[in-house]
Order: sequence, then structure tokens, then C-alpha cells
Amino acid sequence: MKLWPVVTGVALSLALVACRSPTPPKGVTPIRHFDASRYLGKWYEIARLDNRFERGLEQVTAHYGKRKDGGISVLNRGFDPMRGEWKESEGKAYFTGEPSVAALKVSFFGPFYGGYNVIALDDDYQYALVSGPNRDYLWILSRTPTLPPQVQQNYLTIARGLGFPVDSLLWVKQTRG
Repeated sequence: MKLWPVVTGVALSLALVACRSPTPPKGVTPIRHFDASRYLGKWYEIARLDNRFERGLEQVTAHYGKRKDGGISVLNRGFDPMRGEWKESEGKAYFTGEPSVAALKVSFFGPFYGGYNVIALDDDYQYALVSGPNRDYLWILSRTPTLPPQVQQNYLTIARGLGFPVDSLLWVKQTRG
């Protein structure tokens, strides 16, 4: 049995505890008219601000599913090229208010939650810009391993306007598939 899922989950939990709040950063508004059923499924991580729980990972994906308790299951997966192995972390997410507002709290360990806020999303639910509880956490996600340049530029413009350090984004190596 590999301990990486446990180690990754613990590392993520510690990072989330440091965040302490599932609310979005001041001045950042999660999107409204959110349809969680359309958001479910596989997403590729295109870019992220560096964080301890994903450091060095490539080919990162997130898979969101429906939980029996009304929440959302989360399975994050990434390849560690230094160790030559995959890492996975399972978690759960719940809306912090109305399910039509894309503000959620996510936990990968026990009762500790961090914020997950969809702050930009195209009409077809193909591309998403996601923040954590502060400006140290930002992700650009796509349903495919690549992102059209105009979407990338639009999301960078949005994030920069909200005060995120977009020049520090790490562009995640993805393989086609």
C-alpha cells in the first residue's frame, strides 16, 4: 500500500488549516447561477500558484463527483516525476451557502476545511478560474489538457485585476489524453 495519498492528504490538510477560512479573499466574488452537476467530472490543471501539497507535480487532474450526502467528492491526482509515481488525495466539498453560488469549502482531512471559489467559468463549463481562501491559491482549470490562448489571456486579466500574483503562476505539464 502506498502512503502517498495519506502524506499528500496530511500536507494538504496542514495547508488548509493555515488558511483557516473557507470564505473567498476580500474583493473576490464567486460566480452566481452555478450548476454543480455541470461542473462535475474531470478537470485538467493548466496553471497554479505554487503550494506545498502540489509542489513538483505534473499531469495534475481533479475529478469531482456527487456524494450521497449532497456534497461533492474530490479526487486530485498528479505525477511526481522525481519519484516516478502518482499521488492521489481524496476529499469532500460542500457549499458554504446557496448551491447556486460557487463558494465551497473543501476538506482532505477530518474537520479542516479550506475555501474553493469558482471566480470565472465559461458558459459551457469547459474552463474555470478558481481561488482559495486568500490570494496565495489560484488555479486555472480546463476540461482538456490545453487552454485556448484567448481563454488564458482572459483569465490572467481577471486574476490580475483581482490582485492575484499571476506572474508567479506555474504552468502545469500535461500530456494529451
